[in-house]
Amino acid sequence: MARNWGKKMKQLMTKTMDLPQDVMMDLPRITMIGQLHIYIENHRGLLAFTDSEVRLMLKNGQLLIKGTAFVIKTILPEEIMLEGKIDKVYFINE
Repeated sequence: MARNWGKKMKQLMTKTMDLPQDVMMDLPRITMIGQLHIYIENHRGLLAFTDSEVRLMLKNGQLLIKGTAFVIKTILPEEIMLEGKIDKVYFINE
């Protein structure tokens, strides 16, 4: 019950203080430009990288990106920019 109260408190603070939900709820922010670029903020680390698959750790699960000709353009502790042909983006709750 205390865990649920904390979530409701964060939601109330987000609405009251007009803060972005991704900041208060510790969610990833994903920005895609067509099928060519994807920019992910607020991830927890790079788990796997090949030219056709990228797997990132999130607070709750993982993010899997599939495609072809992937190149990492920028990588920082909580941000990554990927370039290539993006076919699919999956959220994995494991």
